[in-house]
Amino acid sequence: MSGAPSRQRGLDTLRALAITLVFLYHYQVFVSHRSTFGWLGNIGWLGVDLFFVLSGYLIANSIFGGLAGSRASGQRFSAWRFYARRALRTLPAFWLVLALYFVFPGDLGGRTPPPLWRFLTFTQNFQLQPGTSFSHAWSLCIEEQFYAVLPLVLLAGAALRCGVAQGWWLLAALWAGAITARALLWQQYGSAATEAGYYPHIYYATLCRFDELLPGVALAMIKHFNTPLWQRLMHHGQRVLLAGLAATALLLWGMAQHYYTEGVGYGFFMTTFGYTLVAGAFALLVVAAISPHTVLHRLRVPGAQRLALCSYSIYLSHKAVGHVLPPLLGLDATAWTTVPAVAAAGVAVGALLYVAVEAPFLKPRDRWVPGHFMPPDFAPDSALASVSAAPPSCTASRPTP
Repeated sequence: MSGAPSRQRGLDTLRALAITLVFLYHYQVFVSHRSTFGWLGNIGWLGVDLFFVLSGYLIANSIFGGLAGSRASGQRFSAWRFYARRALRTLPAFWLVLALYFVFPGDLGGRTPPPLWRFLTFTQNFQLQPGTSFSHAWSLCIEEQFYAVLPLVLLAGAALRCGVAQGWWLLAALWAGAITARALLWQQYGSAATEAGYYPHIYYATLCRFDELLPGVALAMIKHFNTPLWQRLMHHGQRVLLAGLAATALLLWGMAQHYYTEGVGYGFFMTTFGYTLVAGAFALLVVAAISPHTVLHRLRVPGAQRLALCSYSIYLSHKAVGHVLPPLLGLDATAWTTVPAVAAAGVAVGALLYVAVEAPFLKPRDRWVPGHFMPPDFAPDSALASVSAAPPSCTASRPTP
């Protein structure tokens, strides 16, 4: 979500949609405490799932694109450069908002948060109880854990001389593992009698939610290691868009109707398979957003690019704004007239956080750590410091994903 001129309009539209859905859901749950937006607000939590898919694609696309483009030059993927770029991108704004939550935990909303070290190590989502202060950072934990593990997977793949085929087998195994974990945990926490454990053990749990980043990784693998298939997807982008819209509508309906039933509990199918299927449907929308032949790619939604640009900062701060603003101004949180005021304030605070904290670190980041790759004449201190852009492959001549 940098301010680079290479931003794609379709992806920005999806980012703007994701943060809007999250706002609708959190407004109902933490501000108005009623179904202000009906079924759309009820399933607004799926905006996080859309963010997961986008993050998986954008990060993997950056890495795999560099791997594919660096074969001739002999550059090598650098784990420490990857970590440094992610830290400068995500940590400054996160640390500031985290500090405010710990200085004013009651004022910003929620019960006493987990210990500070849990946030600093991005393990806050483990066994997290709903309603704690800054609880929505759980999704950031899963993303940061993903960012921490991905370079290690690349290092292991290079050391084992594995190729693209092994990458696909790994993705399949990870999907199967997440689905199996949700199926088993649903038996213990899915019923109305035991649903208090659903959020800490399933909804917030890395084991049960990490697989929603994988469809984005799969798209990046197709783009860079299966060019003919990617070109067909781009050529038939309008059909992919229609399929994505149909699949998304069907799954949103399924989540609205069968995800949770009062007095019964959480549905088995939607818990076990729903998260994975929703992420797959969103991945189709990502393909359509990239394809130059689709309406989604060409559509110009007023304000979407700026909203997408600030979406990370808005996500960090919007719940606190929603908790503080209505009582501060004497507004009725259940009134429709309050919604625009809270939304505008949330965007304004997020934009200020982006301009004052997030953006200032992007230019020095690009100057100090210009990319994920080391030049061929760079001599790392350890053999595990980097991955060759073109390691020997046991199954294919393409670079290891």
